[in-house]
Parts: sequence; C-alpha cells; structure tokens
Amino acid sequence: MQPYTVNIKLSARTLTGALSPQNRGAADWGWQGLIAYGCHSLVLVIDSKTAQTLQVLERHKANVVKVKWAKENYHHNVGSPYSLRLASADVTGKIIVWDVATGAARCEIQEHTKPIQDMQWLWSQDASRDLLLAVHPPNYIVLWNADTGTKLWKKSYAENILSFSFDPFDPSNLTLLTSEGIVFISDFSPSKAPASSGKKVYISSPRSSPVHNKLVSATGAKKALDKVKILITNEKPSAESVTLNDCLQLSYLPSKRNYMLLLYPREILILDLEVNQTVGVIAIERTGVPFLQVIPCFQRDGLFCLHENGCITLRVRRSASNISSTPNEDPDPDPIQELIYDLRSQCDAIRVTKTVRPFSMVCCPINENSAALVVSDGRVMIWELKSTISSRSLRTSNSSASPLYSPVSFCGIPVGPSQNKLPDLSLDNMIGQGTISNEEQLKSYCLQEVHLKFLLTGLLSGLPLPPFAIRMCPPLTTKNIKQYQPLLAVGTSNGSVLVYNLTSGLLHKELSIHSCEVRGIEWTSLSGFLSFATSTPNNLGLVRNELQLVDLPTGRSIAFRGERGTDEPAIEMIKVSHLKQYLAVVFKDKPLELWDIRTCTLLREMSKNFPTITALEWSPSHNLKSLRKKQLAAREAMARQTVSDTTELSTLESSVISLLQEAESKSELSQNISAREHFVFTDTDGQVYHLTVEGNSVKDSARIPPDGSMGSITCIAWKGDILVLGDVDGNLNFWDLKARVSRGIPTHRGWVKKIRFAPGKGNQKLIAMYNDGAEVWDTKEVQMVSSLRSGRNVNFRVLDVDWCTSDKVILASDDGCIRVLEMTMKSACFRMDEQELSEPVWCPYLLVPRASLALKAFLLHQPWNNKYSLDISHINYPENENIKNLLQEQLYSLSNDIKKLLLDPEFTLLQRCLLVARLYGDESELHFWTVAAHYLHAFSQEKTMAKAEDLFSQEKRSSPLDICYDTLCENSYFQKFQLERVNLQEVKRSNYDHTRKCTDQLLLLGQTDRAVQLLLETNAENPYYYCDSLKACLVTTVTSSGPSQSTIKLVATNMIANGKLAEGVQLLCLIDKAADACRYLQTYGEWNRAAWLAKVRLNSEECADVLKRWVDHLCSPQINQKSKAILVLLSLGCFIRVTEMLHSMRYFDRAALFVEACLQYGTIEVNEDAKKLIHAVFADYARSLKTLSFFQAATLFASKAGAAGEDLLSELQQLKKGLTE
Repeated sequence: MQPYTVNIKLSARTLTGALSPQNRGAADWGWQGLIAYGCHSLVLVIDSKTAQTLQVLERHKANVVKVKWAKENYHHNVGSPYSLRLASADVTGKIIVWDVATGAARCEIQEHTKPIQDMQWLWSQDASRDLLLAVHPPNYIVLWNADTGTKLWKKSYAENILSFSFDPFDPSNLTLLTSEGIVFISDFSPSKAPASSGKKVYISSPRSSPVHNKLVSATGAKKALDKVKILITNEKPSAESVTLNDCLQLSYLPSKRNYMLLLYPREILILDLEVNQTVGVIAIERTGVPFLQVIPCFQRDGLFCLHENGCITLRVRRSASNISSTPNEDPDPDPIQELIYDLRSQCDAIRVTKTVRPFSMVCCPINENSAALVVSDGRVMIWELKSTISSRSLRTSNSSASPLYSPVSFCGIPVGPSQNKLPDLSLDNMIGQGTISNEEQLKSYCLQEVHLKFLLTGLLSGLPLPPFAIRMCPPLTTKNIKQYQPLLAVGTSNGSVLVYNLTSGLLHKELSIHSCEVRGIEWTSLSGFLSFATSTPNNLGLVRNELQLVDLPTGRSIAFRGERGTDEPAIEMIKVSHLKQYLAVVFKDKPLELWDIRTCTLLREMSKNFPTITALEWSPSHNLKSLRKKQLAAREAMARQTVSDTTELSTLESSVISLLQEAESKSELSQNISAREHFVFTDTDGQVYHLTVEGNSVKDSARIPPDGSMGSITCIAWKGDILVLGDVDGNLNFWDLKARVSRGIPTHRGWVKKIRFAPGKGNQKLIAMYNDGAEVWDTKEVQMVSSLRSGRNVNFRVLDVDWCTSDKVILASDDGCIRVLEMTMKSACFRMDEQELSEPVWCPYLLVPRASLALKAFLLHQPWNNKYSLDISHINYPENENIKNLLQEQLYSLSNDIKKLLLDPEFTLLQRCLLVARLYGDESELHFWTVAAHYLHAFSQEKTMAKAEDLFSQEKRSSPLDICYDTLCENSYFQKFQLERVNLQEVKRSNYDHTRKCTDQLLLLGQTDRAVQLLLETNAENPYYYCDSLKACLVTTVTSSGPSQSTIKLVATNMIANGKLAEGVQLLCLIDKAADACRYLQTYGEWNRAAWLAKVRLNSEECADVLKRWVDHLCSPQINQKSKAILVLLSLGCFIRVTEMLHSMRYFDRAALFVEACLQYGTIEVNEDAKKLIHAVFADYARSLKTLSFFQAATLFASKAGAAGEDLLSELQQLKKGLTE
C-alpha cells in the first residue's frame, strides 16, 4: 500500500489576478529560462517550460513598470555561481534588485520619484557584472552599481528620454529614443558619464506615413519606398514634413552590425546606420492589425512581432541569393532592392475586449524559438516554434517567399542524416542561413525544406476581477487527515466559484454555478459547500436569490431551496451549524429560515413578528457525545438480554458488544441522529437572543439585554467559552462565558465587517476585518497580535478574510490578489526551494553553487564507467543524500528529447558543451563553444584536405559562421556580406552625402569601377564637383607603377598626420597598401575599423597579423575584454594560445574541455611545451572538481594530468579509502 503523506505546512503564497495598465512593459525572459513580469506592485517569476509560478516578490509599494533579468555572460564558478538576479522598477522611481531564489532584496535604489522609463544591465562582460543603466524621467540616465546601490554617474539630456538600446556589437554605442528624435551616443563607458551630449538626428518623411501606398509586390513596395524616402536628417524637420513621432520602439539588430529597427504602429523600418538610410520596410496593409512590439533575433535575421490582437508573428529575412530578379521596367544590374522580411509563422490571436488586451511579449534569449505573451487579465501564454520538414511537392506556388532550409549542422557540427538531432532545440538549429543559390548545391548539401508553426505549450491563468468572497474548507483534524486537501473556495462577480489547492497554489476546479455575483460560501463537508448569489434588485427592492449545494468531486450542484428564490428580499448571510446539520438563512427584510442540510428540508420559517437579525453565530457546544453515550448504553443493554446468562457465553459478551458498537458508529450517518445545537443572534437594539434547535423543534431559551457601550452589532464569533461581538463603531466586546465577565475594547477602526476564530483546539486567535484593513487578536489575553492598514503599510484594500490554517490568514484584496500570510500579516516572499511544485522544474540555478557545477560536470563528461547514464546515484560524489536527490530530480525533469541526446554515444564533446551551455542558459559558454566548434571543425577539415584532395566535397558541407559573430566570421563570407550591404546602400542612395559614403566604402572594398561611376555622377553645381572628378581620374590611372605609388603613399601619410585619417586610409587602399592602412587605423585607436578592413582586403597571413595586434589590445588592462580576445584567437586557429589564456584566467573547466576537444580533432601539435600546458590544465581542473567534492571526475582528470596530477591522485585515493571505511 502506498504510504499517504499530507503536507500540513502550507507555505505563504500569493494568488494573482489581472494586471494594472502600468504593468504593460514590465516583462522579461532571462537567460536563466525564467519569465518575470509585474502584476500591480508584485513581481511574478514563472518557469517557461511548465508554466508554474515559482516566486512572487512583494516589496514595491507601487505598480511595477519594468523588470530585467541580470545577464549570464560571464564565466561561472564557485566564486561567481549561477544565481537568479532580477531588477524591478516601479512608478515611484524605486528600483529593487532581488535575489529571486530566497525572495530577498539585495539592494534598493531611489533617485527621483517618477516612473523609470527604461533600464538594462550592461552586457560588456569583462566589466563588472553589477552595473545597471536606468532612465529616470524626464531626461536623466544614471548608471548604478546594482550590488551596493551606489550611483556611479548621472547625465542629463535636452529632451525627454523614452527608451534606449545598446549596440550589441560595440559597448560604447548607446542610442536614446527621445520625444524629439534619436540621440546616438558613441562614448558610453562604465567608468565615466559620456562627455558629449550625443549626435541628435530626426526622422522625417515627406508624407506622414508610407502605408497609404498599398504595398502590392516587392516592386510595388520599392516604388512606394522611393516616393517616401524616409530620411534621417540632422536638422529639425520643417512643419510640412511630418515627424514620425509615434515611434513605439527602437532597437539594434543583434544579427548584424550597424542596423537598427524603428517600430511604428503600422510599419517597421530597418535603418542602415552606416549611411543613416532606410533599407527595408515591413508594412501592414490597411486591413492588417497594427504592431505593438518587436523583438529582433540574434541567431538568424528574424523578428518576433506582437500585434494588437495578441497574435505573435515571426518574420525571417529573405536571403539575397534566392531572389530571382523580376523583369523590371529598368534593367537592374543587381537584384537586391531592399531587405525583405517574409512572414513565416503566426500564432492564434486572443479575444480582445475592454479589459482583455495583450500587454507585452518576451522571447527566449537562449534558443529564440519560443515567445510568451502577457495578457492584461493575468494570463501568460507560452508559444513554441516547431519545425516540420516538408516535401518539395507540397510547396505552394503562390508564396513569393523563398523556402527555408534546415541547417547543415546541429549544435555547431555538421551531422549526417542518420545522426540523432533535435531541430527544435533553437532557432539556428531549425533554419539554415539561407545562402543557397541553386538546385545542385541543394542536393549536395542534402538539405530539407522546413516550415515553422507556433504551438501553445504553456498557459497560466490568473484570478478573475475582484470583488471576491472567500472561504477555506473545514480544518485538518486527526480524523480527516487521510483525505484532507487544503482547498479554498473563491466566489467571483460573474457567478463562478474557483477552488484552489493551497499546497500547490493551482486551480483545482472552476465551477460555473450562479448567474450573478457570489456573495458568500459555506462548506458543509470537506467535499461540498453551499454558495449564495443575489441579482441586482428591481424597483421594489426584490431580487432573485440563488442558493446552491455543490458536491465538489462530481461538480453537481442542486438548488438548495428548491423553487423558492424569485422576487424576494435579498439573502444577507448563510450560517452552517457546528456539526454541519443545520443552516440558518438570514434575509434583508424577511424572517429567518432554518434548514436541515442533510435532507435539504425547511425546518422552520420564523413568524412575521420575529426580530430583524443584524448578526448570527452558531454555538460550538452540542449534545452529540451524550446522545451517543445514551444510544450505546441502550445497545449494550439489548446485547445483555439477548445473550443467555450461562457462563460459557460470557466471553462472547464483550465481542458482541464491540461488534454492535462498530455497527452503531457506521449506521450513525444513515440513522441521522439529530443532536441539539444552539445559535445566538442580535437584533437592531443590540439584544442577544439564544435559540436551541433539535430535530425540527426550535426553542427560544434566553435573552440578554443590550450592552450600553456597544453600537449596533454587526458580527459575532464564538469558540469554546469565548464569545466576541463587533459593532458599527469599531468596538469589540469579549465575553468569557465561563467566568461570566465581559470586556469592551474600542479599536477606533470603524465598522467591524467580519470576525472569525482560527481553527485548532484551544487556539483562541481571531481575525477582525474593517473597511481599512484587518487585525488579529488573541482573545485569551484580550490583546492585539498584528494589524494591517490600507494606505499605511499596504497599498491595497482588504475585501475578505479567512483563516487558512491555525497560524496563517488569507486576505482577498482589491488589487485582484489573494494572499496567504503568516499571522503577523507582513508580506513575505518565500524561498523557492521550499515550494511544493506539482511538476518538477529544470533550473540548476536553484541548487547550491557547488551542486549546480557538479551537475554540469556530470553531464559534460559522459560516459561514466564506460556507461552513458543520467543516474547520479552510482557516481562517487559523496555529498549528502539530500543534495544527490535534488540533482537526480533535476535530471529527471529534463525533456525526453534532451535525455536522448545526452545518452547518445555519437553526440560529440563539442555538441555536448553547446547543449549544456543552452541548458544552463550560460551566454558566455554558448558564444565560446559556438565559435570553438565551428573553427575546430574547419581547421581539422583543412588538415584532412591537405592529406587527401579527393575529399573536396566534404569541405562544402560545413556552412560559414553566422554573420551575427561579425568580425569572427570567415573572411570570404564576411567580404560577400559587406559587398551585398554596399550594393543595397547604393540602391537606396537619396542625396549626395549617401553617395559619398557609398563611394568611400566601395573604394575600401576594392570595387574601383563602381566607385568611379558614382564619382562621375556628381552634379556640376556641387562644391565637390571638381574634387570628385579628379578623384575619379586618380582611381582609374592609379594602376601605373613606380613613382606615382610613392607619391600617393607620401600624400596619404601626410593626410593621416594632419587628422584626415579616413582619406589617407582610402589612398593607401588604392595602391594596395591596406596592411599599412590597418596599422594606421590601429595607431589612431580605430580598432574595429582596422579589423573590418583587414578582413575585406588582406590575405589571411596579413589579416592574422592585424587581428593578433587587436587581441593584444583587447587583453590590455584598460580595455579588459579578454573573452572577446579569446573568440578572435579561435577564429585565427591559435588554439594553444586560447588554452593558455583560458588557463591564466582560471577558467579551468572551459580550458580542460577545450583541450579535450582539440585533442579529439587533432588541431594541437603535441610537443613538450604543449604537453606541459595540457597537464597543468588537467591538474588544475581536477583540483577544482575536488573542491566540488566530485571525486570521481577529479580522479579522472588527475590521471590524465601525468606528473602534474600525481600528488592529487594519491590524495584522492586516500580520501576514497577514508570514505569507504
């Protein structure tokens, strides 16, 4: 038989409902895999996979307007572990930085008292990880240290700042969206405030909006765009060119450098920041639904868009090489007209009403394959992208969009068709880069066409709108412990009753019972309750009363009062007697009714002259015990008579009696003994009446005259020998019935709405509810335990109260939440690891630091003992059982697809590293292993190629590194991308400035013929006409040799010396001295420009020299971007140097895994020096594993470390002996 366990200890929790309009932008999906969003003044944290609420953070006094998860782009170890940090900001300008796992605030920040417009954690990873940039209205940006709460600097701007966006490729670029236009800041640094006030630009357009021209096809769109020519100008636009000032959002594209998007309700503009010109427009046709928000992707050039009807769409850029040039009117030499984003997938819309509208969308930053929609009614919908392989025959001919293909590689490594893969792991594993130009290539790559669709994989719903009536089920006793569930019934304004299980906080049942607002609920047993609702009164003041008896397991509800209920005075309250036998129904202007609950029969309807009742309560005393004694005595006597008085039978006597007693107790329910019960009530004069009910007789037994100090009595509570009365003036009167004394206490809080005793034997605590809050009293000592006041210590109004357990109270409030609180009624966050979840959640961030790192090592170094297994119990990891069980739970909670990959022997080490980086949401690992996997693979391929020429087709298998890695890509791919870009800029030119910028780029790229054409276009009226004509002549004649070269070189160096760096570099590029040009650029601090030029103009050796100088610069202490430097070294194939750097930075785990991967691929030449380094790396990694007390892994690496690991090995062996003993 299964042992039953009852979780009697309920944790304090908050059930939340609809959001406030100010919560609109407060949502964020962290690298940790959790979603946080604001609900009134609370911050909710939910798990994105199982859609369970993990934490409710309560400390803000006002509505939350922004939440942001801290970045995870740093190396994690015991010193800087995986932790859940979140910043939230509210309407009053307060920012709180949370430790989400414990629910504690790490620091609080306050500058002004206006709502924070925007905030972001700094991403440049080798700087401090604690820096938070915030916009304090109207026009300040402040950089905070979010660990200590200290202000580092503050800077004000001329206009009101609405939001900002960091350049994902360059940490010194920041762009502000202001009420007037856009401000570009290029000297942002954590150490000091930007010196300049930024470059201000305005967005102008000759027409108010490009949407009026209906966009028909690609050519139509181009024409529409040509008519519009949205420009970015440096001077304020004149009145007739309307400024598009309804810009909703501005953000950089993380998928390629120097692009930005601007979002308007009816279009998205893609700007190329090199020429400040629109190069793409995504417009909605007239009948379409306007945009609310857009999130650009990193892994592919795609956009997640949220529309006003709650529909999320994914648009992916059409790849240039796939566009077949349409026969245009004017023959176009180049097919690229603009960036086109094709709609690839969309999810279902929601039903938008006055109170239900989409608030915000967040997208998974790790995998970019799922988005969550936060709706104003408190729902969170999680949509996941799924890819399906489509057969080519199914392709619809009418879609102009080019097909999407599956990528060549999975987890960074090209895979064969037979290998296990999980395409839905992330966006870049679903769709390839789309640089396929013809059918032949398609066949050689064995690619398949894919289609994407959204699937709803998670839904979290909130409470309906207040007001609520709440009632907790009867308390836990020794008798009902086996079947007890802590259920809370919540009656709502639309007539339904929601039943929540307070152990998990999840909705247990939703029952639509009534047609109007539920006024009150009373439980009749653990599995049934009575609820009543009243409709709005008619002109005679009469209503329709509905009183339903509900059986919870079946959901069946019956009209308790039968046909009665139409056109009568409203029910004021219902009270169930202590033994759940009788029900008293009190009406507004109509005498009391007494019912028998067990038979649903009316026992008595009081006469017309019966006093008007203001308050009523059943007494806890009854005569059930004495009745049972009498019955048993009678039975025993019967038993004695039936057994004859012979002595042989006397042994039988006791057994027969016990049998009869058993039968008696069983038949008790069917026999319906009617015990005598009492109730008291007060009339309008304050007189207390005491009545007795037994069977169907009702007797009036006593009257107590009114207490002169009390006003009109509003409520009564009775438990044991204590009776408490509350009145309209806020007086509480405590009667001790045993000692026959009464004490009146004025609380001065006005009308006492409700008083209730806490459950539990001898527990004499009581909660009282007022208009402005609640109080808990101890009736034994007659003193107040705790108090809560709206407006003073909380910002919500209390609508209803009840007891949850003997020491916890439940408050329903007008912010749409129901809170389960300790008796002190202080709002408290709980520890996430103490929570009872109905489904296990994968979140290694919740483990203690050492355990989360040990779990990571366990996943990475499979197989253990030559066996692929996810069972951690047979590993030598001598932590306490509790931690091992937690680790095992984490492993169980992984999805089956992921488990299958982890257990697959063909799944390589590099793929495993990438997968674990995704599972842990570790940004720095993800980028490192993506680049490492790509180049390890590429360099090992080159080696095999040198050996065997016939494997040439193999090389084509590996696709280039995505352009989102910018200067880390292969040179050939990078050049191709830059040429496409400049072609597009050329098509989009609209004035002389743009043409000039294009010419400069073309000259640097070595496209001299095209550059000459553009130079000759200059108008004769233009002041630069003469200069440009001469330049054209120079470019065409420069091929001649000898002295002209040296002259040009001299001129170039003079120009550079006199501050004309760009012009000098151009001249050097003309005479193929690009290497010198790069050196000059680096001397003058233009490191990025130099890297760009080296990649587009130099051969690989020269280019490597330039990049290695850049690496030295990145490693210098004042720049301190070593992690970036490591990625550059990876792209150059300097694997030994990468290992040295990782080792010197004490990234022992990454270094050891990288060495293993290099040895597998044979990309390191193992000479004596290399051997020394490898042994040192393995020995240090073994030591760090030993500090995690993961001895088996430590032994493994110590044994690989040769001489360096010998001492450690002997230490570990002794430890093992000690443990086994």
